[in-house]
Amino acid sequence: MQVKASSTPTNGLEFSSATNLLEQSAYKYQLQDRATPNLYRQLFDYESVPKVSFNHRFVPINMPDEIWITDTTFRDGQQSTSPFTVKQIVEIFTMLHRLGGPKGLVRQSEFFVYSEKDRRAVEECMALGYDFPEVTSWIRANEKDFELVKSLGLKETGVLVSCSDYHIYNKMGLTRGQALDKYLGIVKSVLDKGIRPRCHFEDITRADYYGFVVPFAEALARLSEEAGIPIKIRACDTMGFGVSYPGAALPRSVPGIIYGLQHYAGIPSAMLEWHGHNDFYKVVTNASTAWLYGCSGINCALLGIGERTGNCPLEAMAIEYASLRGTTDGMDLSVITEIANYFEQEIGYEIPPKTPFVGRNFNMTRAGIHADGLLKDQEIYNIFDTEKILGRPAAVSVDSHSGLAGIAFWLNGYFRLTEDDRIDKRSPLVAKIKEEVDKEYAEGRNTAMGDDELDNILRAIDYDEYERLCHIHLKKRS
Repeated sequence: MQVKASSTPTNGLEFSSATNLLEQSAYKYQLQDRATPNLYRQLFDYESVPKVSFNHRFVPINMPDEIWITDTTFRDGQQSTSPFTVKQIVEIFTMLHRLGGPKGLVRQSEFFVYSEKDRRAVEECMALGYDFPEVTSWIRANEKDFELVKSLGLKETGVLVSCSDYHIYNKMGLTRGQALDKYLGIVKSVLDKGIRPRCHFEDITRADYYGFVVPFAEALARLSEEAGIPIKIRACDTMGFGVSYPGAALPRSVPGIIYGLQHYAGIPSAMLEWHGHNDFYKVVTNASTAWLYGCSGINCALLGIGERTGNCPLEAMAIEYASLRGTTDGMDLSVITEIANYFEQEIGYEIPPKTPFVGRNFNMTRAGIHADGLLKDQEIYNIFDTEKILGRPAAVSVDSHSGLAGIAFWLNGYFRLTEDDRIDKRSPLVAKIKEEVDKEYAEGRNTAMGDDELDNILRAIDYDEYERLCHIHLKKRS
């Protein structure tokens, strides 16, 4: 392989169909091999918090015509939890299908294929006959794994191609040139089996972007053209170092990473995926930024499960899709609540109660002043109609701070009272319940009251009224 240490521009101008302007031809970057790794010690000295540098270069927003979500719940996600049973995998996969809607906005789901259980889950999910999510795999780079993927009838597989010098030099003991040769050989073997490769550019936010990432992506584009088989690139922010700040410099700039893969390596939006982790609380913002700057696919896991701080939560990107597009495009967002309930009740996974959209307390208030606002107009303190969109009505947790308004809101919510049936905070019934609640906290209680406890208090105070409210509730349910 010929190695050069510098990049040279092509001559001339090109007319861009994207901007309808004459533009200078993009630079063509070639591999920059070196004897020692570039670990970006000015940014990552390991003994202090990683730094963000700026070069004040801005790239254009380039939202693709189509954007979608891909799923790694059963691969990266499952590495951080107790193993799912085959039955659980199939049931979760079915919910992913329902969430994605008729347009298949949850486009793919990736699986391990090493154990007998893994393969049985793949076969049972494929047997459902869904177009979406498409079942794909993730494999090690050896011939036996390629054969395994082909025998299962899978059309696409992920292949790990780590791209930072941390991995190339310090983990694998290779140079960039050796790594590039090795990776291209692996991808050719996958192509020879007639399988679509999805190349996982691990640790891209610490990689030498112009010295390795772009030349490698360009080589993959040439391979794809020769083979007539699409090759995807998954940009993996393995350590969560990516930032969305305008003018931030590479290798941490998410806009810069996506723009460069398109502009310099010629990778189309549909062949680009972003895979982020949440080590610095930036996972959702970075994923949305990848969409905005030209990446069609965002790789996620349900509830954000995954290595260390986790992956991008799939449910978050479903909501983000609706925010950016102004439509759900047929997604059934109420399935998000079903998925959360399934993880807690069937799998035993504990969702932190304040987790957006899925935690028990995400649309629950304890403050009396907030409850008073909810009583007058839910829009004051609820992010959107959570009952209509997610099947989760706004709620109030009753404790020593809830006041009359909180108890009235609990009554109306618990019994699903509407319009003329609603109970006002000035009702004598509310005052009586508050007296009993206040007694509990005067005696030293310091936890919120559960529905069952409040139900029992109401029964003891006024059983006839309790019966009446239960009758109203049952009548509306029927």
